[in-house]
Amino acid sequence: MDPKKKSVIILGGGIGGLSAAHELINRGFNVIVFESKDIPGGKARSLPVLNSGKDGRKDLPGEHGFRFFPRFYKHIIATMEEIPYGDNKNGVADNLVDTTRIQMARFGKEPVLMPARFPRSLREFIQILADGLDLNLGLSTEEKALFAKKVWQLMTSCKERRKHEYERISWWEYLDADQQSPAYQSIFAKGLTRTLVAARAEEASTKTGGDIFIQLLFDIAKPGISCDRVLCGPTNEVWIDPWLESLKMKGVDYRLNSKVLSINCADHAIKSVTISCDGKQQEFTADYYISAVPVEVMVTLLNDDLLKIDPTLNYLKTLSQNVSWMNGTQFYLNTNIDSVPGHSIYIDTPWALTSIYQCQFWRKFNIAEHGDGKVKGILSVDVSDWNTPGILYNKPAKECSKEEIIKEIWEQLKRSLNVNGKEVLKDEYIHSSFIDPDIVFESPMRNEEPLLVNCTNSWDLRPYAYTQVSNLFLASDYVKTNTDLATMEGANEAARRAVNSILDASGVKAPKCKIWDLHEPALFALLRWRDLQRYKKGLPWSHQQPFLIKVLHKIRFWFYEKSGR
Repeated sequence: MDPKKKSVIILGGGIGGLSAAHELINRGFNVIVFESKDIPGGKARSLPVLNSGKDGRKDLPGEHGFRFFPRFYKHIIATMEEIPYGDNKNGVADNLVDTTRIQMARFGKEPVLMPARFPRSLREFIQILADGLDLNLGLSTEEKALFAKKVWQLMTSCKERRKHEYERISWWEYLDADQQSPAYQSIFAKGLTRTLVAARAEEASTKTGGDIFIQLLFDIAKPGISCDRVLCGPTNEVWIDPWLESLKMKGVDYRLNSKVLSINCADHAIKSVTISCDGKQQEFTADYYISAVPVEVMVTLLNDDLLKIDPTLNYLKTLSQNVSWMNGTQFYLNTNIDSVPGHSIYIDTPWALTSIYQCQFWRKFNIAEHGDGKVKGILSVDVSDWNTPGILYNKPAKECSKEEIIKEIWEQLKRSLNVNGKEVLKDEYIHSSFIDPDIVFESPMRNEEPLLVNCTNSWDLRPYAYTQVSNLFLASDYVKTNTDLATMEGANEAARRAVNSILDASGVKAPKCKIWDLHEPALFALLRWRDLQRYKKGLPWSHQQPFLIKVLHKIRFWFYEKSGR
């Protein structure tokens, strides 16, 4: 390391830690990253199914959970574009593949495909929703119109109302779910929150869930790039490993099997950290420190000295209780199956399943070179509800054995996909299966890497990327960000904010990391402005804005005329 350069120790080598290292090394800092596991990447990592490779073949690939790169992701994509990968013009970002469908599957009924056309008025939105969901969902015309109105309200509400009003309202309450049918509750209230943000609708913040949902709708409306993208191979092979190799070549010291034991303070700052490296305890020092570990790990590192310097870190203890389980399983199949070219959401499954048939997108991956050579396809499934009883054993996933979990997931998938005489899945198709090893089958079962969920009134509990400890910064998905969701995008944005704060603190003259806000279409700017005026006067949201709607239509028609459409 260059002794003339400022040094930074990063605790945690997941997306937040890697992103911080990426930005810091490019700005002339000495960087050391300590990762507790023996595989880089954190929750985003892929990992080998140990001992599955036969006759010289590689092990089969497993995942903590399948990857999902919606179009509104900006921060992580910008970083991926800077990671070299072969002849790719845009680095590993060129390893993203567009999907073409998003399927909502149901027990014993035909699947529903997400709408592909975006509305430009409340009336049009209601009509599109009514037409697109006229598939025996059990929804009344009034319920479809109610949901359309609620989504329209989100799209046309000002940021201040979302942040200060919708943050205090659960998704269940916002949708008036108590007064609606079981079908409405299952599809719109429970289904969307459990599968998108792994949270109970009764607890999930409308600000978070609503913002992400309308971002996905805005993505669908845009031509060009798909709103749903996946990687063209196992995560570590086509993203994490090339990233780490690039960082090491630039000088980043990245150490696996290195668990942080304590953060040691003196004179209102951190003086060192104690790390267990391959079982040997050592003390390390730097000018600045970034914690990029999950919130439930960070709270174990809080001590009286840290809390005395920054009492607001105490809020992390409450925040750390707002976690849920969202973990992956893989079914390795001995035959190819018919599958939607994208993600499937199983809206009425007790365990809130989502899946993707991966090999159809893995153009840079030869499955025949893995396992025993007999695997033809990989169906990757996430389980987002571990507390609701299943249909085979009448037990929640948390109380099932490994074998029972596999059988239960498979049964829920079959009841959703094998409909109207179609038999997409057969028991004899299963070659083998894999469950994320973060699920530890002890009594009681535990999850070593749960997912933070943004419950109501949790925004104020979340810290900024800087702290009152002069040389401590935070780069994890619980930090206050525009993304406002525990995702790769949120972790990357948090890392950029932490690096910008270090630049301020250190006086190092280097460009700041770019920060993006969530996309808000200009089409709705006048409506949001009008709602801001109402919000400032203490008035509720209202769709009665005839003058603004007329102005909006005139602007839209003028744009189309000028663009020759």
